[in-house]
Parts: sequence; C-alpha cells; structure tokens
Amino acid sequence: MGLTATRTKPAAPRREMPKSRGGRPTKTAAIERDQRLIEVATRLFLDRGFDATSLDAVAEAARVSKPTVYARYGDKRGLFAAVLRREIARWLAPLSAAAETQLSSASDISVEQRLVEIGREMLTFTCGPDAVAFSRMMTSQAINFPDVAKLGKEEGWLKAVDATARFFDRLVAQGALDIEDTTIAAEVFLDVVVGHTHRLATFGTALEMKPAEKRMRTAIKLFLAGALGPADRIQGTTKSASRRRPSR
Repeated sequence: MGLTATRTKPAAPRREMPKSRGGRPTKTAAIERDQRLIEVATRLFLDRGFDATSLDAVAEAARVSKPTVYARYGDKRGLFAAVLRREIARWLAPLSAAAETQLSSASDISVEQRLVEIGREMLTFTCGPDAVAFSRMMTSQAINFPDVAKLGKEEGWLKAVDATARFFDRLVAQGALDIEDTTIAAEVFLDVVVGHTHRLATFGTALEMKPAEKRMRTAIKLFLAGALGPADRIQGTTKSASRRRPSR
C-alpha cells in the first residue's frame, strides 16, 4: 500500500507591528496584539482544554513571538485568567442589560414576568457551550490554582449577585418586593433559577430549553412566595380568592 504525499499549507507570514521610535509597538498596535492573543487563546482553550493548550501554540497561532506572550502574561495560568476575565464580562453584560430593561419596562408588567425575562437571559448565557466549557476548566484547575477559582468567584459569581441585588434594591424601593437582605435574596434567586440547570450542563447533560424554562418559572414562583411586596401580595391574594370563589 503506497503512501500518498500531502501538501502542507505554508505558514502564515508573521505580522509586522508598527513600531514607535523607541522600537516598541505603538499603543494601538499593542492593544490589537493583546486582543488577537486573547481571541486565539480563547479558541484554543475551548478546542483543546486547559492542559492541552500551550503558550507556544498560542504564540504560533496568533503570529507573535513567544517572548512577547511570556512577557505579557507570565505563564499559561496568567493567560487563562485574562481569557476568563473577558469571558465572564461578556456573560454578565446580558444580565445587567436585562435588569435595566425590566426596570424601565411598563409598570403593568408583573414582577414575576420581569424575573422570568431575566431568568431566560441567564439560562441562555450561563448554560451555553462556551460558559459550560470554561466552568469545567475552572473546576478542574481550582485545586492546583486557587487564584483561578478566586477569580471566577470574584469576577463572576459575586458580580452577578451584586447586579441582581441592585435590581432587587430598586424593586424594594418601588414596593414591589419585601426583602430585608437583597444580597442573600440575589444568591438564592441565582441558585434556584439557573444553578441546577447549569450544574447539569457542566456534567454533560444536554440543555433542553423547554423543561429548563418550566423549572425556572416554578422556581421564580417559589422565590416570590416569600418576597412579594405588600401591594403585590394583596393583589395576588385577591386573584387567588377570585379563582377559588364558586360561580353562582
């Protein structure tokens, strides 16, 4: 059986960066280089995982020198932290945007429906393939690199809690919610609304949006059972009484 020769694709030429008079890249060029490095590293981490991704591979794919990568990030852990920080910021953006949208929405929209809209956004981005992949990498590296776990907690979980708590603060001020500690309430809300589904996705269970949303709606009803403000509680009691009242 003969061997068939294969053509190797010529390597992409190394991109020359504009230099300042001192011989270093200009500020704009350095920013572009860093963005390219992070984009390439993100793709490689997602495709290969943490252990199989090397700084040498990132440097080659990004078409920059290896000393540049080492000087900028120190080691692979530093590069992964930079990638993780940017990805977490991307995941949190929809949560903050959804909260602002719901606060400025029409006053006739119920608190429950506002929370459902936020919950739907959270399910979409926290249980997406990229978020799940990075969650697995963080979990696997947390023991060896506690600072990675700390970054995930401080940049991810705590900021999500803070954004949700600020949303609850404004609902409390409007009299729509009756909550003593909005931070604890935010932790509970995030955990019951998306925590279970995110854990299943991290374990490899495929996300089925319809059952996930049904569970989310039920969780929100249970959450609101102890969190509705006086006006909403009275309104909800009236509606429940009218449903139970027999027709004559």
